[in-house]
Amino acid sequence: MTRASEVYIQATATDPAVSAQADVSLVQERLRSKLSSLTRPALDADGAHAVRSALTGFCTGELRPHLAATDETLYAAASGAAETRLLVQALRAASAALQRQVDALSAAEDDASALAVAQQAEAVLGVHFTVERTVLLPALAALPGADLPSLVADLHTLLSGGALERPAVIDVREIPHGRRHPRIFACYARLAPGEAFTLVNNHDPRPLRREFEAAYPGAYSWDYVESGPEVWRVRIGRAAVDA
Repeated sequence: MTRASEVYIQATATDPAVSAQADVSLVQERLRSKLSSLTRPALDADGAHAVRSALTGFCTGELRPHLAATDETLYAAASGAAETRLLVQALRAASAALQRQVDALSAAEDDASALAVAQQAEAVLGVHFTVERTVLLPALAALPGADLPSLVADLHTLLSGGALERPAVIDVREIPHGRRHPRIFACYARLAPGEAFTLVNNHDPRPLRREFEAAYPGAYSWDYVESGPEVWRVRIGRAAVDA
């Protein structure tokens, strides 16, 4: 029997995936608007120092945690699928550029330099969020094995200071093939440096290892615990210090 809460019209406001996309858009707009509001008053030299301090606090206290949480949830799920792997690589490159701008803002020696960096970050952030909103989120909503509402709930958990579950064992034998890799990559992204989980599968996951090598070269460990003929167990870990 289907519960009333599970009944919805796909691709409408009642669709949980559509609601999740709208939720992320609201979070993005709040961040973008706040950064914009902080850069504009800084054009007034009398308030430049106070705004510089506010900009640094916002970027380190709100923007940086948002970028990290997005990587651990949305990017992690998308990085495990062939359809979205290159997109995630591009988004991570842009996120890294934003992180460098945050570092540059914190290290700025004067108000004018800080303002210039913040305005550059604002421009990059606008494009970055647009790509996430118009490309990544619809792709995740359509991606087999990626539950967008759950991923967005995980995003909010991290943004509120919580932590995600990190299971010690992931048994994918009962999961349809198309849904396995996104689930595994999402679990890997939750690992802290030096942590690992054991993957249980009904075949040698060599294709998965090739995907790990493409996505995380030098940053993961792969150790066979059991090698068939009916069950394969592989201990997959995040390097103690990412390459």
